[in-house]
Amino acid sequence: MAQRVKRAFTYRFYPTPEQAERLARTFGCIRLVYNKALEERSRAYSREGRRVSYGESSAALTAWKRTEELGFLGEVPLQQALRHLQAAFTNFFAKRAKYPRFKSRKRSRASAEYTRSAFTWRDGHLTLAKTGGPLDIVWSRPLQEGVEPSTVTVSRDAAGRWSVSILCEDTIRPLEPVKGAVGVDAGIASLLTLSRPIPGVTDAAGKVANPRHERTDRRKLARAQRALARKQRGSNNRAKARVKVARVHARITDRRRDHLHKLTTSIVRENQVIAIEDLTVRNLVKNRSLARAVADASWRQLRIMLEYKAAWYGRQLVVVDRWFPSSKRCSACGAVAAAMPLEVREWVCAACGATHDRDVNAARNILAAGLAER
Repeated sequence: MAQRVKRAFTYRFYPTPEQAERLARTFGCIRLVYNKALEERSRAYSREGRRVSYGESSAALTAWKRTEELGFLGEVPLQQALRHLQAAFTNFFAKRAKYPRFKSRKRSRASAEYTRSAFTWRDGHLTLAKTGGPLDIVWSRPLQEGVEPSTVTVSRDAAGRWSVSILCEDTIRPLEPVKGAVGVDAGIASLLTLSRPIPGVTDAAGKVANPRHERTDRRKLARAQRALARKQRGSNNRAKARVKVARVHARITDRRRDHLHKLTTSIVRENQVIAIEDLTVRNLVKNRSLARAVADASWRQLRIMLEYKAAWYGRQLVVVDRWFPSSKRCSACGAVAAAMPLEVREWVCAACGATHDRDVNAARNILAAGLAER
């Protein structure tokens, strides 16, 4: 049965000089209002022990717009900045996030969110309030016919690329049920090892090679970073060098995301049940020897993709407890070895004599544990 879900479609666009200037001013105003509201909230709490509500921040914004110094704030939509700050504080008090930080011109991602009253969507053309015309969007894939965007987010990354994210309701049709089930073991030597091979996705042993996108471009990144370090602070040449570094990072990120999307889509299409291990990536990156490789593998992003794609397409994702001894347990007889150091890639079970590839054995055990938990 088809389901309606909120889905964001992201596209590149190329603003005119006038639009780029207008959007840059909007980003600056949003950053100013967010920081000013955060400062007022922090001051009220530290001096008076009082929490400032969203309504009070909204009233303060209205007062700021009426002053001669901040009158220019009335030219751009700013309520979303206060809503984002309110959400940040809600997450902080619920202990889901750290205390909100001030937005930096250099470190923060420049973005602006427009609600339905601040943009026009007509005949496939998107026009933002006070931008002087529709955006020149590269439609890499069409929007579903008849959709009505509810929110539009415009952003510019550190590499200078402009993107627009269009949030709308989309119809997702579940895939036809299949009989396949697979256990997934994440690793570094091999990005993933599956309990059974999938033609065109894994090798004969069920392993997916780790593309190591960051390591592939590490030399290019180091060269760009050295060039940046030599430039004088505050100079135009330093700004240009910073963009070059950002472009290398963007290339790494884009290639990694593209690979993970293709991989997870293939796994979801071929299997009705997918069992994965509950890895604590936050703790793993504290290991100085493995941190860079773990970050490059992006296991967290892989799991997020599997979770929402399984929900969309009618598949079942089972998460196995992180303390389950998947590597030490023999998938043939169930005996558990006393120890299994990381350097051991193949081992022989002392109980039944079966020879195991460490990763393939772990994937099979994860599948068995996942099926048992269903």
